[in-house]
Amino acid sequence: MIWKCKQFLRECFLILLLTCITVFVLNLGAKKGLLTYNRDYFPVKSQHFTWKGNLPSSGAYKAKCSELEVFTESLYDVNCTAILQGDVREIERSQLLKVQTMLEILNDSYYTEATQNCENFIRSRKYIMFALSKEEEQFPIAYSVVVHQRTDQFERLLRTIYTPQNIYCIHIDNKSSLDFKIAVHNIASCFPNVFIAGKLENLVYGSWSRVQADLNCMEELLARHLSWKYFINLSGMDFPIKTNSEIIHQLQHLEGGSSLESEVATGRKQLHWKYSFTVVNRKMVKTNIVKKTISHVASIFSGSAHMVVGRQFVEHILKDPKAKQLFEWSKDTYNPDEFIWATLQRMPGVPGSKPSHPKYDVSDMRSMARLVKWKYLEGDVTKGKAYPLCTGSHHRSICIYGAGDLNWILQQHHLFANKFDTDVDPIALQCLEQYLRQKTMVGCGT
Repeated sequence: MIWKCKQFLRECFLILLLTCITVFVLNLGAKKGLLTYNRDYFPVKSQHFTWKGNLPSSGAYKAKCSELEVFTESLYDVNCTAILQGDVREIERSQLLKVQTMLEILNDSYYTEATQNCENFIRSRKYIMFALSKEEEQFPIAYSVVVHQRTDQFERLLRTIYTPQNIYCIHIDNKSSLDFKIAVHNIASCFPNVFIAGKLENLVYGSWSRVQADLNCMEELLARHLSWKYFINLSGMDFPIKTNSEIIHQLQHLEGGSSLESEVATGRKQLHWKYSFTVVNRKMVKTNIVKKTISHVASIFSGSAHMVVGRQFVEHILKDPKAKQLFEWSKDTYNPDEFIWATLQRMPGVPGSKPSHPKYDVSDMRSMARLVKWKYLEGDVTKGKAYPLCTGSHHRSICIYGAGDLNWILQQHHLFANKFDTDVDPIALQCLEQYLRQKTMVGCGT
């Protein structure tokens, strides 16, 4: 008996030693640039996902809710309640504290190591692993999340929007570092309803690749999950401003329709599809080739990459010949994601579409898809500006929100807001995440 125990211990030690050596070699190769990403490195999940979790029966949700912890990852000692209420003194104090306290963010290696034990990872990061109400259980949502860096922010987003009945397709920019890809893949592998897209694009700002990334996810989401109701596309710098229950309530009011920006395009934006563009050194370059008009499309409409669309919309555009023709025509345009979804929304025959008449135009502030502050529209709202000044910083004329923006943000009807960045203001995300977690707890089981 003693001899068998010793033999068992020796075998365990050998397996552990070989595992450590393998991890060490992989990490060393990644750091030296000796390894390149190949999907064969990672295990392939089953083709279909259908929710089979042990959800509580009717009337038992409240009991399950009592097991949850109010997540309070308070890295900064601030009064989030005062900040959310727009307290100027507390917002100013938070900005001083942000400058004085430089905290190290969780890097790729942290997530790669933490996800070696998925059970511990899920428990320590406080993921909610059961449906919080019968209504949420019966209304699954499909997400496409396009990321290229910052595992910490991606994981924070995933944790906040995660529920076991939803399904999540993660598209990683194929140019991303191997360390980032491994970390994100490891996170996804801890959940049966989170997967990495089977085909990864080399994302180039302003090119067709951004649209293709969403189309890749749409196809897989339809194949893997047979009952999701709505599709929402996100980026790694988005964050919800509504709980999952609140999102569902707003989606139900759409009654299968869509909500996305779609307006008559101005002359400047029309240049994006008037000429042919090509990618040169990872940048979009305009050629002198004037594009031919597309016959079956009456007008091209202006919009954004953000959308909230029903399942029937997705099923239709992936098989409809006219939609496919529009996709092909758009592949050599500039920023096609800023007109292609908006145009599909106004095409006859597309589920949930609206007539092309200007009376049916929808601005980004009217759509529920995404709340964005544009620099050139900020200022004094009493003097005609669209929204108050950004309290964070700007990137490509878009506000990267600060803590001082939260009071205004939470008064809006949108489901998500863009952009957040913990390098700009980590306190903004800390307070928003705490707010959503506490609101989720209050509504849990109802």
